[in-house]
Amino acid sequence: MTDTLRPVETALPQAPDSPQKLKRSIGVVGGTLLTLSCVTPASTLFVVVPDLFGSLGTATALTIAIGSLLCIAVAFCYSELGTLIPSAGGEYAMVSTLAGRLAGWLVFVLSLLVVMIVPPVIAMGTADYLAPVVHLDPALAGAGVMLLATLAGLLDLRANAWITGVFLVLEVIAAAVVAVLGFAHSHRGAGSLVSMQVAGAHGRTDTVTAMLVVSGLAIALFVTQGFSTAVYLSEELEHPRRNVARTVLATLAISTVIILVPVVAITFGASDLSQLTGGDIGSMVTAWSDSAVGAFVSLCVALAIINAGIVMVIQNSRVLFASARDKAWPQPVNDVFSKLGRFGSPWVATLAVGVPGALLCFVNLDTLYGVTGVSVTGMYLLVAVAALLCRRGPHRHTSAWRMPLWPALPVLLIVVLGYVLTQQETGYLLWTGGITAVATLYWALYLRPRRDTRWLVSLPEDARD
Repeated sequence: MTDTLRPVETALPQAPDSPQKLKRSIGVVGGTLLTLSCVTPASTLFVVVPDLFGSLGTATALTIAIGSLLCIAVAFCYSELGTLIPSAGGEYAMVSTLAGRLAGWLVFVLSLLVVMIVPPVIAMGTADYLAPVVHLDPALAGAGVMLLATLAGLLDLRANAWITGVFLVLEVIAAAVVAVLGFAHSHRGAGSLVSMQVAGAHGRTDTVTAMLVVSGLAIALFVTQGFSTAVYLSEELEHPRRNVARTVLATLAISTVIILVPVVAITFGASDLSQLTGGDIGSMVTAWSDSAVGAFVSLCVALAIINAGIVMVIQNSRVLFASARDKAWPQPVNDVFSKLGRFGSPWVATLAVGVPGALLCFVNLDTLYGVTGVSVTGMYLLVAVAALLCRRGPHRHTSAWRMPLWPALPVLLIVVLGYVLTQQETGYLLWTGGITAVATLYWALYLRPRRDTRWLVSLPEDARD
């Protein structure tokens, strides 16, 4: 139990074959483009938000707004921890260093759940938005997107920043078109945003309760979750001490506007409560304009999904690369996953996350949004715990970006996120809890007995610039 609370030493003896390091090649603009692409506002708007409309109706915008406010506090935690512990390991490196190895291992497992499940789930939505041009099987289209994203992930990170930046422009245009059309065809006013109504069975109107909003916060947190990608890229950002915080906060602000404004416009523009609850945004766009505009928006969303796949594969491969460098697995596995290719990318780790993602497109993933919501909430909670501990001992005087209102913000986050977890469906909690329990057994039976040679969380030598 004491392993959970004892910080890991970050200055570890260097072996003769010292770990390979990722190269610093991108600045704030490139990092923000990559991170925004991982948030993938358009695909979130068209793939995730419709599910919220189905359960929350007119309260969807309010729930996303509350989730975004919570994410400001989360972003402050990420900004401070990401500049204090700039590692490709992201959350697990930060939490391991500040809250102990077991806590860091559990965060790693939760983050791995998120980054492995989300890309294929979103990729399978490609077929729906390519329908105006060509009809494809969702599983085959999703697998194709994952393989394309894997190939792109093998390239130099600077090249990927520009590729994803071009796609991101199309995403923003699609979201802007939805916002303009929604506001131009408004059927209700600002009061509808707090009317708390959703269409029920047999044409009746049901009330959205406060508990439903709290339950929906897990998915609302997931809507802008991608801002954490800036931390995963911290080893490849130039001057991480200042650029990580700038990238995290800029991404959260931009993505919140890109997502929330169209959601408000859709709430105003839906012809009736049933159409809003149905959440078919593509049909609404076509009704507000014509089929050509609807087809354009759909194609932009399909590109946004491909864009998200590329960035998520990049992010996931960095997590796997960092875990191998930090000796999380048996040595033969560590040796393979820590290899870097000619472009400086971890090519084996990239294949290891991209190819299984393509295969997952053929699996029924209906319940995994719920599991992802629980995982994101649990991960944020552990990051908040680490933020509460980040100014003790040797870290008190380390040069880093410092959040305002510390320690009140981490404490508030811990309380709120803990409560949000208690309001999630039992099945999602059991799935996530079961996976976490298996991970804890791996820790107890393999990692902890080999604590001197396994799970040695390290920082790159130039992390203190």
